[in-house]
Amino acid sequence: MESLIKFVENEFVPKKDFPNFSAGDTITVYYEIKEGEKTRTQFFKGVVIQRRGSGATETFTIRKMSGTIGVERIFPINLPALQKIELNKRGKVRRSRIFYFRGLTGKKARIKEVRK
Repeated sequence: MESLIKFVENEFVPKKDFPNFSAGDTITVYYEIKEGEKTRTQFFKGVVIQRRGSGATETFTIRKMSGTIGVERIFPINLPALQKIELNKRGKVRRSRIFYFRGLTGKKARIKEVRK
């Protein structure tokens, strides 16, 4: 049964070419918003908190600070409205899910950058 699901995902789910990113990276996600008849592109720039799932059901969570309020958004990797993902900075973290990042403020909320 599992191989049947993998087969259907590989055949019928369109693959988009996104860069490899993981928790701790700062990325910008460009996605399309439909407002009535019009469509526009909006972006969401923040730190990746986690990646979860695999295949067609994979999602990633991004957190950004809007003033003093933290805003998180979950994006499915196969969302048709996703246009592109830009990798701004690679971060060095020791965990794959950095939920502790939610409680950090100020200088403690900085993530070390990995130079290429």
